[in-house]
Amino acid sequence: MDRNWKRATICVEGGYEPGNGEPRILPIYQSTTYKYTSSEELAALFDLKTPGHMYTRISNPTVECVEKKVAALEGGTGAMMTSSGQAASLISVLNIASSGDNFLMMGNLYGGTTNLFLVTMKRMGIEARVVNASMSNEEILSCIDDRTRLFFGETIANPSLEIFDFDRFVPLMHSRGIPVIIDNTFATPILCRPFRFGADIVIHSTTKYMDGHASVVGGMIVDGGRFDWKAGGKYPELTTPDESYHGVIYTETFGDQAYITKARTQLMRDLGSTPQPIAAFLLNLGLETLDLRIRRHSSNALRVAEYLSSRTDVIESVSYPGLPSSPEHAKAMKYLEDGMASGVVSFSMKGGREKAMKFMDSLHLASIVVHVADARTSVLNPASTTHRQLSDEMLREAGIDPGFVRFSVGIEDADDIIKDIEEALSCL
Repeated sequence: MDRNWKRATICVEGGYEPGNGEPRILPIYQSTTYKYTSSEELAALFDLKTPGHMYTRISNPTVECVEKKVAALEGGTGAMMTSSGQAASLISVLNIASSGDNFLMMGNLYGGTTNLFLVTMKRMGIEARVVNASMSNEEILSCIDDRTRLFFGETIANPSLEIFDFDRFVPLMHSRGIPVIIDNTFATPILCRPFRFGADIVIHSTTKYMDGHASVVGGMIVDGGRFDWKAGGKYPELTTPDESYHGVIYTETFGDQAYITKARTQLMRDLGSTPQPIAAFLLNLGLETLDLRIRRHSSNALRVAEYLSSRTDVIESVSYPGLPSSPEHAKAMKYLEDGMASGVVSFSMKGGREKAMKFMDSLHLASIVVHVADARTSVLNPASTTHRQLSDEMLREAGIDPGFVRFSVGIEDADDIIKDIEEALSCL
């Protein structure tokens, strides 16, 4: 593949290159296993001496093509698709952290990720320590000890829409030899490529904008290939022999793909968070139009945010980084392409949860669904749905109040979306 292709071209052409007489469209290799002509060839695969597919729980030709496309879009050295975004978050941490270790997480993460890190992973013996942008560098560094393994943040936080400050947090963590993992779901590689700003690992819930049509659940982990896992002796998982693979040392054998290779050959093998070939096929269809869609989402969302900002009679506050009045706007201009801030607008209703729910019930074009970031406009009250497992203090930390509405602007005509909002507000 031409490494000089623009991202719009990679969206369409990347990952799969058909040969003469082969299918033009990425085929669905719906097979659990693969045939080899000799036992020696298969043994070499199990010893990680040669590339190839042995069992779809670990890898599959359809899935591999989509992984290559996403790796190219992000500018990474390799990628691994998972069965969900949650699986991607889990594996990204487990790959370099074990019982007794800890890691830092931003307090504004998606509620499902927060619950995974603070509740489920705590039961595994891995401690997540919450930090936020209001803390001083000294306060953040004081949370680090010799068992701190990583820092986890989101490019655009869901649903508070705070922009991750790469120039602050990445050098801070690297000064202590700690890698930065970034959830780039809302921005997508079209609006932001975190590796450009020093991040080390990128993850996605591909269920959102990458698929774009609410048709298939999935996740992705992308390896930036630049972090020095050998420095400081903090990551024996990657730098010492893995006895489950005949003593392979990932950093020595796989170089700049050490992290992603271990994630696949050890954790995907053992946890089985396997994406199905049909899921990869559907994701690829979504990726083909990602560049077009994310730009339409962003332009529509800016118009919606501008309209909502004018309705001070019923709207308490509007959060959208694309607005010049937003406290996040400077970071959006710095880290997001042309300041485009994706398609999610968050706002708080005067009158709290009751008014928010009445507003949502009065919408017709926008649908109330437990989803975000697809072609159709959707709406949700996070405090009573996706984030209801969080305490009031955790909700405040995530930038959510009872009247908070997450409005995911689709790619319909912006005039129709605004008219739907206007008619719903008139019902309050």
